[in-house]
Amino acid sequence: MSVYNQNRGGIIQIIIGTIFFLIVGQLVSLQIVSNKYKLAADNNAIYRKIIYPDRGIIYDRKKRALLENTISYDLVVIPNEAKGVDTAALCDILRIDKEEYSKRIVEAIIKNTRVKAGVFEPFLTPELYAQLNENLYRFPGFSLSERSIRNYPYNTAAQVLGYVAEVDVNFLKKHESEGYEMGDYAGITGLEKNYESVLMGQRGVKRFLRDNKGKIQGPYEKGEFDTVAVAGKNLYTSIDVQVQQLAEKLLQNKIGSAVAINPKTGGVIAMASSPGYNPNLLTGSQRRKTIGRLLLDTSRPLYNRAIKGQYPPGSTFKPLGALIALDEGLITPNYGYNCFGSYGACGDPRKCEHHNAGHAANLQLALAYSCNSYFLQVFRMAIDNPKYKSAKAGYLKWKEYMNAFGFGRKLGVDLPSENKANIPDTAQYNRDFGNPRYWNSCYMLTLGIGQDRMTATPLQLANSMAFIANEGYYYTPHFVDSIESETEEEAEQLAPFRTKQKVTKIPKEYFDVIKEGMHDVTVYGTAAFIKVPGHEYCAKTGTAQNPHGKNHSLFVCFAPKDNPKIAVAVIVENAGYGSTWAGPIGGLLMEQYLNDTLTIESKLKADNLSQVDLMPQAIKNWYVQHNKAAYMAPIEYNNDELSDVWDMEMLAEGVVKTKAKDTTPPAPTPLPNSDKTNKDSLLPNTDKKKRLKP
Repeated sequence: MSVYNQNRGGIIQIIIGTIFFLIVGQLVSLQIVSNKYKLAADNNAIYRKIIYPDRGIIYDRKKRALLENTISYDLVVIPNEAKGVDTAALCDILRIDKEEYSKRIVEAIIKNTRVKAGVFEPFLTPELYAQLNENLYRFPGFSLSERSIRNYPYNTAAQVLGYVAEVDVNFLKKHESEGYEMGDYAGITGLEKNYESVLMGQRGVKRFLRDNKGKIQGPYEKGEFDTVAVAGKNLYTSIDVQVQQLAEKLLQNKIGSAVAINPKTGGVIAMASSPGYNPNLLTGSQRRKTIGRLLLDTSRPLYNRAIKGQYPPGSTFKPLGALIALDEGLITPNYGYNCFGSYGACGDPRKCEHHNAGHAANLQLALAYSCNSYFLQVFRMAIDNPKYKSAKAGYLKWKEYMNAFGFGRKLGVDLPSENKANIPDTAQYNRDFGNPRYWNSCYMLTLGIGQDRMTATPLQLANSMAFIANEGYYYTPHFVDSIESETEEEAEQLAPFRTKQKVTKIPKEYFDVIKEGMHDVTVYGTAAFIKVPGHEYCAKTGTAQNPHGKNHSLFVCFAPKDNPKIAVAVIVENAGYGSTWAGPIGGLLMEQYLNDTLTIESKLKADNLSQVDLMPQAIKNWYVQHNKAAYMAPIEYNNDELSDVWDMEMLAEGVVKTKAKDTTPPAPTPLPNSDKTNKDSLLPNTDKKKRLKP
């Protein structure tokens, strides 16, 4: 044999040997090392049934369940076993055609493969469940799976609580390591989303042995590998369901928001955004019909204006502007400013509402009468402060105060998607006015009265009242006070809400001045006609200019004056004066919380306010044009316990009749002449207050 043939034979032997060792190695890997095919075989032989736990309950401050769990059933299918199905009977029961049947089978395969159970018909009605249960033997491969769904007994706080829905592919990618599967449900918005890991609990699994035809023969290994479902933990919140329902009622037929906070803890008592929706509409089978409608609604009922709406704070900002000037030593409580109806120091006269002499003779009077000229001047003094040598440096110091007060940044409330609103940066003014050497306070003058490019969310405004009420600190606003059987990890999650935010070192005596001025607002100032039975309170009205329509109505307050337990901010869009619409709403919310009830007179006032229609005409026109007038129907609070307070029916008497210009304020009560009448003379003898010494 030639050398050439000998070499070729050796090469062939090497190739054959290599192939042999590769085959043996692969066999060893498949049969001994790898469990891939073992798992596949097990999946064919073992039926794995998920046991969904009850989600945790969310309670209000008085341990009333804001949401509960009820049992629902899904019809599920294992496509590989759905053979010999009486499809005509099944389609007849479900009221679908054979095309829809085939489509759903394909969807189940795509979502969960052929050998895993997928939902075929979710959230069965009791009648449908009974029919299917009787005929299930006719539908091999189909079974009934139990699941708990949410129920909202008070029909309230939808945007706060959020909703639960089936997870999608994007959700699974984001939470890949957390064990979710197609067909699972999770919190999508609100507290349901923010506390998903606490509320969801732990799913259980039961395993059943199947024969070669896929029929279940019994428990696998006598249940040795089964796991028990663990219910989710309960959340205990600071929400007061009665105040929450009242806020939603008062904002009916309006666009706006109301937020109430406990200054002592930072706990949110109520957060209403209008228009809203009944949370029960996004549970069970109703969700499919409702979610599209809500997403297309031009009034955006899914949008939580309390944390996402951005509004010019208007005159509600003035107490904070005064605090800055006091702390910087630019003014004293006795500082006065002559104003006769306009501010012209910047060459472009800005009109103001008051002309009577002496209405801004000191800080308290200026707050009570809400004098624009006074606070424009105070703002200019802060920006052009000689201590900082330039308007830019003065502005940056002013912005530092604003950020410390909680404006222009996220507060960190325990809801997803909070907006930070806007305190403009100097870069914005540099773009508009050039080098900062060439601009000064006159270029941003209306920031001093809460306008220009300044915006705030209702939550930020309520928090600023908590800051003043506490005389220099606040707790981060939050809903959840505690978690059932709290772990160290959960305590760490809540730690930011239990930490006092001491953000400035403004002396207490300056807060006393501001409080007195805000109390004057409620005695003889712009909110003198708004009373809270049994309590003195502090407030500030605001009417913010709106480039897109009528002015916004704003009101901020806290009560009681000397021991604040509630701080409130109310905004009603396109409604005009703050004292006319937002003010009465804020007063009723304080009364409900502090007195735990409303007087007969206040109940009538609440009913009347709820009937006032301040919805912008453009939105009404959209409803009419799209044949969706039914969307404007008010939310019904089917709550027997509170029916006497929350009755949503039209009253035969006392209903407010609105006109074309329904935002026109009532004729103002003549303000007292400072030479003849002082504030104390307007108070009952038992309510005489100590005036600050000059």
